[in-house]
Amino acid sequence: MLKLKHCIAALALAFAAPAFSQEPVNLDQLLQQLKEGKFAQSQANEEREARFRAQAEQQQQVLREAIAKRDQLEQASARLEGQFETNERDLAALEDALTQRMGSLKELFGVLQQVAGDTASNLRNSYVSVEFPGRSDALSDLAQKMGSSSKLASIEEIESVWFALQQEMTESGKVSQFNTQVTLANGEKETKPVIRVGTFNMVSDGKYLELIPGTDAVAELMRQPAGRYLNTAEALVESNDNPVRFGLDPTGGSILGLLVQAPDLQERIDQGSTVGYIILALGAVGLLIALERFVTLILMGGKVKRQLKNAQPQDDNPLGRVMAVKDKYPQADTETLELKLSEAILREVPKITRNLTFIKIISVVAPLLGLLGTVTGMINTFQAITLFGTGDPKLMAGGISQALVTTVLGLVVAIPMTLLFATLNTRSKNLVHVLQEQASGIIAERSERGH
Repeated sequence: MLKLKHCIAALALAFAAPAFSQEPVNLDQLLQQLKEGKFAQSQANEEREARFRAQAEQQQQVLREAIAKRDQLEQASARLEGQFETNERDLAALEDALTQRMGSLKELFGVLQQVAGDTASNLRNSYVSVEFPGRSDALSDLAQKMGSSSKLASIEEIESVWFALQQEMTESGKVSQFNTQVTLANGEKETKPVIRVGTFNMVSDGKYLELIPGTDAVAELMRQPAGRYLNTAEALVESNDNPVRFGLDPTGGSILGLLVQAPDLQERIDQGSTVGYIILALGAVGLLIALERFVTLILMGGKVKRQLKNAQPQDDNPLGRVMAVKDKYPQADTETLELKLSEAILREVPKITRNLTFIKIISVVAPLLGLLGTVTGMINTFQAITLFGTGDPKLMAGGISQALVTTVLGLVVAIPMTLLFATLNTRSKNLVHVLQEQASGIIAERSERGH
């Protein structure tokens, strides 16, 4: 029973804690506090209900005001929609009236808009714009203005199009020099004197320049054309207003761009790879041998000619050594002397025809090596086609071009080697023929003595 009283007291304290801070002494006080707490809670609830009812009336008032404002806005929207439709009809009528009044002028301004846009695009890609920057901006703005609004172009704007076209035509026939910023091949920028040749080319310091797309700036070509074109560019820089020869690109840089992409001689040789280097090495060796044989045969031929004029045999030439056999065997009969002379001639022939066979072998092997390199290159090309397909014709054409380089190198070596062999072989045969002729004369002279 005592525990139950304590629990009731604790529960009463929990409910009455907000209203009372004094702890009850007995059950009567606890009961009294519960009554007072219940009354206080009832009074607080009544106050909250009163506030809620007051706020509900305010919310209703706000709702009524919002509905009224919505109705007003709907009415205004309907009125504006009607006004919009009316304005559209009026605008269409005004546009029809403008079209009728303009007549052929509308077509004229349409052509003017197209010409202004095309001219602006051409001026952006013109070398003249480097000397006169910003020319295309006004024409681009005019074309956009005429395309996006119904406002007509003024006389000044029309004259600006005419002036731009006339300026382009006039400057296309001039050679002008001015200073501008040039982007060098190493990436640095430097202000340099530039010579503009019409609308075709620009050069600076003897080098060709290219126009950077979309800008009025120029840069040195990363790769310059062949030497003869650079020579004309240097001559133009040093001309001092005198007529000179100049490599002109009438396409404004397109042909020049393709020209500089063509491989030079060193790059062509490098395309031949290992087989090409072997062919060139053989050609160099054959050329050295041919040069040595050519000098030797010339000197030898000169000594033989001198020996022909001298009856006394000399030991420094083949004919003198062959003629010495006659004095070495003065008592020999005709047959023995003939054999001895033939033996002496046979000893001289290897010295006269030395290394000529090697030159002939090079003239035969070089084209065969070139054919080998071509076949190998074609195999690689077809393997690339198998892997990547034939979608890119440049891949196939470039591979075939590289494969044919070895054939070209083989022919370049074989043709001069063949000519050199024929020339040297003819000279050597002439010397041998002189030896045989003189030997026959010696035999005939000995035979006459015997009789």
